[in-house]
Amino acid sequence: MAVNEHEAKMAHPRMAAGALFFDQNGRVLMVEPSYKDYWDVPGGYVETGESPLQAAAREVREELGITPPLGRLLAVDWAPNGSEGDKVLYLFDGGELSAEDLDRITLQPDELTSFHFLDPAEINERTIPRLARRIHAAIAARSSAAPVYLEHGETPAAA
Repeated sequence: MAVNEHEAKMAHPRMAAGALFFDQNGRVLMVEPSYKDYWDVPGGYVETGESPLQAAAREVREELGITPPLGRLLAVDWAPNGSEGDKVLYLFDGGELSAEDLDRITLQPDELTSFHFLDPAEINERTIPRLARRIHAAIAARSSAAPVYLEHGETPAAA
């Protein structure tokens, strides 16, 4: 098989990375984008030459204006999407935000209108189902030694 035929069969998914932050009550920080009709976690697309962890840290800095250290990977989610192409999404543990970090949050005005801490039970009401499933799986993975692998926000059946 010629190299170009092989490359034509290779997947070229877009990658995105985000961070889950919590308050002292275990609520999840979610942002309200001005360009979406659902809430999201801080994060965005991985740029060329950037690792998913670097992208998550950059996006947090750009969107919230803070630079807390990001912890371990909590979830990897393959999300098939016919119109936009497949995506691989990474969620990292941002831990509990300090009072100082909360005081320093400055939202990126051209992208975000607000941020809120939500009880896990409220997440499904504010975002799309696959993201809600990913967030819930990542929350559960915080108490596990390993990250969770998902497909479209769900644990796949064994292959």
